[in-house]
Amino acid sequence: MTHDIDINGDRKPENSHNESDNNWRYYFSFSTDHKVIGVQYMVTTFIFFLIGGLMAMLIRAELLTPESNLVDRPLYNSLFTMHGTIMIFLWIIPFNAGISNYLVPLMIGARDMAFPLLNAISFWIIPPASILLLSSFLLPNGTAQSGWWSYPPVSLQIPPGQPINGEFIWIVSLVLIGISSIMGAVNFVTTIFWMRARGMTFFRMPVFVWSVLSAQLLQLINLPSLTGALILLLFDLAFGTQFFKPGENGDPIIYQHLFWFYSHPAVYIMALPAFGIFAEVLPAFSRNPLFGYRSLAIASLGIALVSIFVWVHHMFTSATPGWMRMTFMATSMLVAVPTGVKAFGWTATIWKSKLHLETPMLFAMGGAAMFLFGGITGVMLAAVPFDIHVHNTYFVVGHFHYIVFNTIAMAIFAAIYFWFPKITGRMYAEGWGKLHFWLTFIGANLTFFPMHPLGIQGMVRRISSYDPQYQGWNIIASLGGFLLGVSTLPFIANMVGSWLYGSKAVNNPWHASGLEWTTSSPPPRENFEEIPVVRRPPYDYGDPKYSVIENSDNHESSN
Repeated sequence: MTHDIDINGDRKPENSHNESDNNWRYYFSFSTDHKVIGVQYMVTTFIFFLIGGLMAMLIRAELLTPESNLVDRPLYNSLFTMHGTIMIFLWIIPFNAGISNYLVPLMIGARDMAFPLLNAISFWIIPPASILLLSSFLLPNGTAQSGWWSYPPVSLQIPPGQPINGEFIWIVSLVLIGISSIMGAVNFVTTIFWMRARGMTFFRMPVFVWSVLSAQLLQLINLPSLTGALILLLFDLAFGTQFFKPGENGDPIIYQHLFWFYSHPAVYIMALPAFGIFAEVLPAFSRNPLFGYRSLAIASLGIALVSIFVWVHHMFTSATPGWMRMTFMATSMLVAVPTGVKAFGWTATIWKSKLHLETPMLFAMGGAAMFLFGGITGVMLAAVPFDIHVHNTYFVVGHFHYIVFNTIAMAIFAAIYFWFPKITGRMYAEGWGKLHFWLTFIGANLTFFPMHPLGIQGMVRRISSYDPQYQGWNIIASLGGFLLGVSTLPFIANMVGSWLYGSKAVNNPWHASGLEWTTSSPPPRENFEEIPVVRRPPYDYGDPKYSVIENSDNHESSN
């Protein structure tokens, strides 16, 4: 069977836009189609991004002045606890699961995920768990107030006579979200190992797929540690056990080990898909092959492997013995090697090329550049003397947000713009996209850079009032935070308006080389008319000796 492909390798748009698949009601149904599930993940988690962002703006509004005069301190504690929880567990990690759900089967030439029903169940655990988490604001004593890490004994200090409290609901919600993530990880790993099209060898897989595989292997290895720790914490909280109660022969340090054994690799679970997005976008808009493809693919696994052995650097001030400090200082610095390979590959890919600065490329370049700064401060924090000096200060907050927002969220926006035509069959408004980028880029740096000098000067985090000497930098950070909030408005208008009324997209508007660009926009229910046979390496931009894909009946199509 031959395909109806134009001279640019695109099916004609009038045949590519399936109106039934574009019906918005379809995305509110229980579906086992990985594409529908991917969109459900992405839209749902973006709502929680907005909720978490509103909480961040309230926090920054409180910090405009040295006095605590906007919200009371229990509510402030609730805000920063829920902000961190939502942004990590209900925004970045599940959004990455959503974009990965949509793309991985398309990128490897599969009809669907390995376990479609399990895939749907993994998503449908998220809405009730998230609603349960937010419902804790309605309790008499409010939601959890012990931070997104929920260290005992602070997390065990609850009002007497209230068995159902904010901390209890926080734990139950996160256990449910963890179960969802473990189920998703099983599905991703199985799909990538066993569902690849003929000819799609491991070293023909896009780096994004390598990144997803690495991240999901970390989920399988490390997430049970956090889930087990939360269950034991729930027993201490509600059933009188003594696992982590220091006054009753419990050991709260054990909780820290169990928590960070997952929660430091969680940074790479969030970051690895972002690195994969950079590897897809940068070659497409520089028209160069990805430099050092095999090295970047293997570096994904290297990052995952090394990140398993770095968790104690979060605990250098937790009565950690000297030998352990030195060991984990070395391993924490070692992770800079595979991440450095990534950064070098991105830079070499765009070196001396003619850049096409569309919105996805701007977000990818901006995110990669800010990752370099966040990586440098990360190496600084890996050094024991410096870490002890700035521990529990705003330097740590600034470093962390340069990774999770300035790198990962920027990569997420790059992915949304890059694959928006494929997902919706429509083109977005380029001018609005560039406005969104510049507002985001400026706002992100204004918000999070001032936190570094604040931390070096000694301003501790998690407080609603501070010494007046810190007010100047806090005003800049707060104004930047408000600009970040405003930056989402053109994005929302662009996405909604373009999905409804945007011009129809051809199948490969970027002339990209990935397998997902060879099917219609949006793709049909089973992704491909026939399962393709892959006969080329990835990222072969400008190399005429490779055909893009051969179908199983040996009919070739060109890119």
